[in-house]
This record gives sequence, C-alpha cells and structure tokens, in this order.
Amino acid sequence: MYLDNSATTKVSDEVLEEMLPYLKDEFGNPSTLYSIGRESKKALEEARQRVANAINAKKDEIFFTSGGSESDNLAIKGIAFKLQKKGKHIITSDIEHPAVKETLHFLESLDFKVTYLPVYENGIIKIEDLKEAITPETILITIMHGNNEIGTLQPIEEIGKIAHENGIVFHTDAVQTFGKVEIDVEKQNIDLLSVSSHKINGPKGVGAIYIKKGIRLIPLIHGGGQEKGIRSGTENVAGIVGFGKAAELACSQLDEHAQKLSKITNELTEKVLDTIPESYLNGDRIQRLPNVVNFRFTAIEGESLILLLDSKGYQASTGSACSSNTLEASPVLTALGLDPVNVHGSLRISLAPESDEFDVDEFVNILSEAVKRLREMSPLWNQELDYDGVMCKKHDDCRRC
Repeated sequence: MYLDNSATTKVSDEVLEEMLPYLKDEFGNPSTLYSIGRESKKALEEARQRVANAINAKKDEIFFTSGGSESDNLAIKGIAFKLQKKGKHIITSDIEHPAVKETLHFLESLDFKVTYLPVYENGIIKIEDLKEAITPETILITIMHGNNEIGTLQPIEEIGKIAHENGIVFHTDAVQTFGKVEIDVEKQNIDLLSVSSHKINGPKGVGAIYIKKGIRLIPLIHGGGQEKGIRSGTENVAGIVGFGKAAELACSQLDEHAQKLSKITNELTEKVLDTIPESYLNGDRIQRLPNVVNFRFTAIEGESLILLLDSKGYQASTGSACSSNTLEASPVLTALGLDPVNVHGSLRISLAPESDEFDVDEFVNILSEAVKRLREMSPLWNQELDYDGVMCKKHDDCRRC
C-alpha cells in the first residue's frame, strides 16, 4: 500500500486518457496559427479554466509553470524585485517548504530582510506575532496553506485580511491543499497562490501560479512571451491538459474525499496512540489536512522504520521528499519545539482518495511490531518502561500504564 501521497501521486486513468492525444496526434505548438496549433491552444485554455474554477479565480489569472517550486520562486522573487524600492522586508513562517525557504535565503543574500514566525507546539502561527512583525518596509507575506509534513492548516483568510489592511501582498503555497480542502482566492484574500499537478493524481512537471488581477511582478524566465510574458517557454500541453483534468476531478469530489480520508486518519491516529507506547501526534489534531498524519516514536530511527514497513509492503516517509536525502532533523518538527533526537523517530502517512482499501488495523499491527523490534535494538529506549505499557517506574501518572 502506497502511503506517501504528499510526495507524489499516481496519475489517474482519466487524466492519462485526456493526455494521450497531445502526446501523439495533437502535437501542435499552441503559439502557432495553423489548425493543429489552434487545437493545442484550445486545450490549453480549457485546462486554464478548469484550474481557475478550482480556486474561484478568473481564467486570465492562471499562469502555467513547471511545478510548485517554480511557482513559489516566481511569486516571491517576482514581488521582491518588483517592490524592492518600496521596501525589502518579507514575513514567512518557520515551517515553509524548501521552495519558499531557500528562495528567501537567496533574497537575504541580496540584503532583503526576512522575519520567520514561530509556529509553537501545534504547528500554527499566532496572528498576534504576524501583526507585530509588520513594518513600513514589509512588502510580502508568504505563508503556506497546509504543511507538507505535519498537515497543519494556517489561518490564511485572516492572514490575507491583515496583509491587505496594511497594503502588503499575500502569497500562499497551496501545493498540499489544492484539491483536498476548499480554496477560494477571493474569500481568503489571496493575491498569489502556488499549486502543483502531481499532488492530485496529475502528471509531474506541471504547476500553476494564480496572480490576482492588478498584481504586478517581475518574470523569472524571459523568451518568447508565452503565458502573457509571465512565464516564457513553449507550454507542456499534454501535462497541462492532464493537470486541468486532475483539478476538475479532485474538486468535483472534494467534500466526499475529505470526509472519507478524515475518517481513516482519525481512526489511524486513535489506534496508533492507544496501541504503541511513547507514540505522539505531530501537529494540530483538528486544524489539519484530511489525508496527512505525522507520528513520532521515542527511541527509534525513522529511516529504519521506513525500511521495515517497506519490507511489509507499505511505502511511507519520514517527511518532505524534497529534503529526505539529508540526515538533519526535520526543520518543520524542530520548529514545533521538539527534541532533535525524538524528531528522527517520525513517520508521515499521507493518503489519497483511492486509499479507501487501507486496512487500519492491519497497518497498526505491522507498525507496532516494527517499532517494538527497533526499540529492542535501541540504546535510547528506556528499559524501565515495559513495552506493553504494563508498568512505568518513573512516571506515576503515565497515560500508557
């Protein structure tokens, strides 16, 4: 069972079927004037409308990119360079995706100032901190909608309102929330928004940026002037067509899928915490994505746990696929105030609509055995705590006993 859908998802049959003609017969360049090019252009615009419909935007506010990382870079650098004469201060959070954090680090090397808001134990910023961080030099607030590791949701409607009250542009990375929770760019006061195709059963290498009408930014890629000059380069027509179909499918069943996945992740959370001693939920219990849950287990290594689960047929992860090759503790989890030693024993489960065949009881049994096996080999495991939770010599009020 594949349980790492926050990293990427399988392309659905319906999406692939719509893409195939544009990989073979309908191969025209959408910038050309003859019929085969016009057909590609028509398909491109239909996909643009589908993505716009998914977030209550206008079609001409959607611009296609190569993915979420490019969209984040375009939004942040584009506004920073456009408005730098007005100010060079940007506000973000401590748990942003690397596509946002590394972009901001780059801007810091160019003398931009960045304030990183803390997220506390639940993984959510405090509005009071945001208000206090705003200065006359603040030109951009960029805070993600839903976190890719712990699934927590930020209060973006309120963040956007505060940004607009202070004449500040608001960008949100919605790569993980697009197609999974409701997004309304008008209601939620969003100026710029990044989304990606491969998180919603669409193809990789395709994304989009929403740019509210009236917002101006500096393009990153110059060339033939495609996408109204916002993102030059011949469009990936087949990929964009697939993205449009994936967006339409995801949003047409959004509520149904959210209810189903929330039920599964809630059941999973209860059983893991009740079954496995010294297990904890990372992030907020309520304000979270319906399909993501992140646990940590005392005295184990997450990488070893991933390999044991894989040997039993379950593919999960320790966190972001974009930073999983490093041995450092997850910046997202350490931002919650967790001990770096315990952070390494974390496990992210992220489901997809087709995960309804997921057997929670079977998985928890396998997970429990894997954790027990790793703890038996771990010098960090407190031997005074019986694994089955029979007794605890150190904590009279231990909830496991």
